[in-house]
Amino acid sequence: MSQVLHPTKNLILAALEPDVQQRIFPYLDEITMPLGKVLYEPGDKMRYVYFPTDCIVSLLYVMESGASAEISVVGNEGLVGISLFMGGESTSSRAVVQSGGAGYRLPGQRLVDEFNRHGELMSSVLRYTQALITQMAQTAVCNRHHSIDQQLCRWLLLSLDRLPSNHLIMTQELIANMLGVRREGVTEAAGRLQKLGVIEYHRGHIEVIDRPRLEKLSCECYGVVKRETDRLSKIGTTRTV
Repeated sequence: MSQVLHPTKNLILAALEPDVQQRIFPYLDEITMPLGKVLYEPGDKMRYVYFPTDCIVSLLYVMESGASAEISVVGNEGLVGISLFMGGESTSSRAVVQSGGAGYRLPGQRLVDEFNRHGELMSSVLRYTQALITQMAQTAVCNRHHSIDQQLCRWLLLSLDRLPSNHLIMTQELIANMLGVRREGVTEAAGRLQKLGVIEYHRGHIEVIDRPRLEKLSCECYGVVKRETDRLSKIGTTRTV
């Protein structure tokens, strides 16, 4: 690993005490995570956990018909592979890179060994898991009760919070698969946001140019998830200090 401090671009890894970092960092492998890369499929035995740094991973529930819908997104605030320390070796969801970039991969057993010390890492990942459960629950409510326009705003905001810029590379077809809606619905919703001057969209490139307006157009679901994520991360920072 060329730069020992580079993993600290992931907030969970950055918040760990130096002694914990020294036990974990030597076993991290830096990996590229291109758009569309599948990290695992439903039922796969999970051998690694992934710590995104400047990419976003989408967790999808896949139906028998092949249809899918997003249940949560993971960026530099978290990790992919919570089943490994929640008592299972596999999961019912698919993990696919939604926005390309890089991240770190850690052998699952290394995470479990550190988790079983009942120390700082365990506290950090359990707080993150609570935030992830909140996001999953709010996503289910949002998909049931809110319009496609509101769902798209929520999804864009959650994505932006996990990226270093206001620019996303994402096709309408992929967004539709994430939200579990028809592509035409996404096209119309994105067109309305573009007419309002909130986003610019061209051939898979989305740039948010008016975030305050985007937040106003979104439903309450984004705020619920953000507040809980921020609250739990502040608890961790306070304890670390």
